[in-house]
Amino acid sequence: MDLSSQPPENQSQGLTSLQQQVVDFFIDGVRVLGLPRSLGEIYGLLYVSRAPLSLDDLVKTLGISKGSASQGLKTLRTLGAVREAPGNGDRRTYYEPAIELKRLVGGFIREQIRPHIESGHSKLQALSDKAASIPDPDEREFLTDRLERLEAWMKRGGQVLPMLQKILGQ
Repeated sequence: MDLSSQPPENQSQGLTSLQQQVVDFFIDGVRVLGLPRSLGEIYGLLYVSRAPLSLDDLVKTLGISKGSASQGLKTLRTLGAVREAPGNGDRRTYYEPAIELKRLVGGFIREQIRPHIESGHSKLQALSDKAASIPDPDEREFLTDRLERLEAWMKRGGQVLPMLQKILGQ
């Protein structure tokens, strides 16, 4: 696939067709997870690069703003998806991808899924309290049943996460 045939929003400066396809693969992945496109672009470029890259390298190659690249790197570092790497002796900080599946999944679970589950418990409790005060008994019973199901889903999700991390950690 020739880069010139791609829509402008999918083109990055200086990437081969294969490199662009790898970047696009990661863009698609972050979209599925509901994360910003720039995270996929940055991780994809780092993943397909032989040498660690600086913030300026990412900005120039991807054609994204310095702020977007900086925020993306911060998020990816928090998720454990990128780490600082030795540079070429200049003052810039260089980055490389973490390519261990356990680390990537663990970071995503720790930073994205667990906080959602933890905050969900208190939200469900507040909803259950409100449902208990609904005067119509049929409506109250219906909503209480649905909220109990949500609580059970969250409990199962919390039980599955450690197993998923262990399976992927092999």
